[in-house]
Amino acid sequence: MKKTLYIFSSGELSRKDNTLFFETDEGRRYIPVEDTGEIMIFGELTVNKKLLEFLSAKEIVLHFFNYHGYYMGSFYPREHLNSGFMTLKQAEHYLDEEKRLTIAKEFVRGAARNIRQVLKYYHGREKDVARQLNAIESLVAPIDECKDISTLMALEGNIRDHYYHAFDEIVGNPDFIFQERTRRPPKNYLNTLISFGNSLMYTICLSEIYKTHLDPRIGYLHSTNFRRFTLNLDVAEIFKPIIVDRLIFSLLGKKMITRESFDRVTEGIMMKEKAKKCFVENLDEKLKTTIKHRDIGRPVSYRRLIRLELYKLEKHLMGEKEYQAFVARW
Repeated sequence: MKKTLYIFSSGELSRKDNTLFFETDEGRRYIPVEDTGEIMIFGELTVNKKLLEFLSAKEIVLHFFNYHGYYMGSFYPREHLNSGFMTLKQAEHYLDEEKRLTIAKEFVRGAARNIRQVLKYYHGREKDVARQLNAIESLVAPIDECKDISTLMALEGNIRDHYYHAFDEIVGNPDFIFQERTRRPPKNYLNTLISFGNSLMYTICLSEIYKTHLDPRIGYLHSTNFRRFTLNLDVAEIFKPIIVDRLIFSLLGKKMITRESFDRVTEGIMMKEKAKKCFVENLDEKLKTTIKHRDIGRPVSYRRLIRLELYKLEKHLMGEKEYQAFVARW
């Protein structure tokens, strides 16, 4: 699969003949376009229309993050796999409350079961998370009983609340106490890591949607309204526990990120550039890691799992096969 390029330095991204180059005060770096799928921009970047036309032709998505590492927006080239039929099917399943609820429940069920797998993993390593694990186990069955999206969202929030309160036991570091889920600005180091990781996961899912016939503006769990994209938020719920959260636990456990990796600023707490680079480098490696897929019988990467999830959703919308969310077995 094509690579993700992360840019933290400030400079100018330009087209040179049939390739890209990134120029900073320190020099110029050439970027092979045929090997690049998306570019995530964390620094100050200068671009021009010639570059954007080239990126559009090469089907490369640009994602922009602000100074604090929060997602701001994307240059999303014209959909090369645009399908009026698929868009109509997505809208049909959104407008029909029963059909929408069926898909939304599966997103929540997949997320809950992957959360359960994460807790089981650490429970097996003598972490005291039995209370949270049992609470979440008791909330999986009631997903089927939800009669509307608002009830389902409340149940999903309850599941995540129990899950987040297991983080202190899993991390076991007084510098990274969870307390409560806080956002923009996060009020402690652990929440800063969660927000940064989730933001990256949303953009990765958005890039994968771009490579399918699906329209990212039509989601099912998250309401399709004035937000630009919602389907990526839905799909990310399934993968955040097994990709983002497991990565956070690993980085903290290996002390690759410590309290010295953060700055306190007027707006709250933010990660230093070195910590952001550490996070994205390890996330990139995680996404390249392969597992043997039980259905297709061959190894696939974590990133490929996201694409396969989208293909399953396409088949559901076309009435070929009922959608079942991916659940990890490890």
